[in-house]
Amino acid sequence: MRKHLSFSSVCLLLYRCVALPIMIALVTKTSPWYSLYVMAVYYFIQLIDNNYIVPKIVASKVKINALVSIIVVLAFGALWGIPGMFLSIPLTAIVKIVFDQIEPLKPWGFLLGDTMPDLAIFKIKLKKNKTS
Repeated sequence: MRKHLSFSSVCLLLYRCVALPIMIALVTKTSPWYSLYVMAVYYFIQLIDNNYIVPKIVASKVKINALVSIIVVLAFGALWGIPGMFLSIPLTAIVKIVFDQIEPLKPWGFLLGDTMPDLAIFKIKLKKNKTS
């Protein structure tokens, strides 16, 4: 029941945010195609923002893996709706900082982070190629 309520609240919010520009396009323009253009532009901007820009910017500032940030936003959104989506990244950052400070939990902090380990195999191969 809770998932249904949060999904309906997201749909209502989306309806409120997109309906006004669509209605303005219908009233001020001669063709109804402009309203479809407005809807397509909103969809494209949301697609780019949610899938590329936010994970790159937020993950680079908070040092959380981009995949982890997407997963926690979706999970917290399913649990708590829109407020959960806003709280997901800060709470995950707090958990990561705690994990990084406690020795037995450091592997979990590493999994949440975005640092890549140095691969000695590739360094050895590069050195052999440079000397030949």
